[in-house]
Amino acid sequence: MLIAVGSTNPVKYNATRSVLVQVYPAAAFATYSVSSGVPDQPWGDIQTRQGALVRAQAAQDALDADLGVGLEGGVQETEFGLFTCAWCAVVDRQGTTGIGGSSCVHLPDPVANQLRSGVELGPAMDALSGQHNTRQGLGAIGLLTKGLSSRQQAYEALIKMALAPFVRPEWYA
Repeated sequence: MLIAVGSTNPVKYNATRSVLVQVYPAAAFATYSVSSGVPDQPWGDIQTRQGALVRAQAAQDALDADLGVGLEGGVQETEFGLFTCAWCAVVDRQGTTGIGGSSCVHLPDPVANQLRSGVELGPAMDALSGQHNTRQGLGAIGLLTKGLSSRQQAYEALIKMALAPFVRPEWYA
């Protein structure tokens, strides 16, 4: 079995492998660089979810994989301020699609204001933390929770939720 991840980001790959090896222990994993088809900084659940689905489908198609996995992080404006949001899509050759989403954390005003002016979350978090390329490490979630959670852990939870139709196909028929 081949599982294609629609990104070369090591956090997305490691999260996918960490979860899916539990379900498919003999699976091989490959990354595929793909455009999400949404802005570099997706706004709202709709754009973010669409980016995840495009990534999953493109990776699955390009590598003729048994499963394609797409993960996309975005931001969502709420009455409480700006929050992160994230979505996962898992697709197979038969047309089954699983979707999982959440992982919301409130962004501090200095970061939110940068995003509202067009800066992406990763660079805004780099500026706040004084670190470089945080999106391929702890991510905003890890930095804001002081390591209590991480971007990888958040993505792992989304992947598990997106797998529901694959691990319980009898309930989704």
